[in-house]
Amino acid sequence: MTPAEDVNLKKRDIPPVLLSAADDPYSREATRNCGQLNTALAELDAVLGPDFDSGTERKNGLTTTSVAKSIVGSFIPFRGVIREVSGAAGAQRRYDAAVDAGIARRGYLRGVARMRGCKPAPVKVAAND
Repeated sequence: MTPAEDVNLKKRDIPPVLLSAADDPYSREATRNCGQLNTALAELDAVLGPDFDSGTERKNGLTTTSVAKSIVGSFIPFRGVIREVSGAAGAQRRYDAAVDAGIARRGYLRGVARMRGCKPAPVKVAAND
């Protein structure tokens, strides 16, 4: 799908939880009690993936998908220019900014939860795992 993304034909929608975080990552909304905090944190984790201290092993950010995208992208001449002209680069910058805001929001909420002595919600494991 890399070529379709490069010409902005395949657009990645920004999840509402990240749009909300981008509006105000340090909002006091959903911080009244531990239940609200744990719910907000779970919503962010669902979109952002596990946080650094989750116990989930990370492999330097490399996945089969990211390696394949990198290889395909290397074969496309003038890829950066094409992405700028098509608007794909701008869309990627907006998405990345929303992810950054989501990470900031998660850090803020985790700090508030820790300050209040909230216990983390148990991690839900799917039946297929």
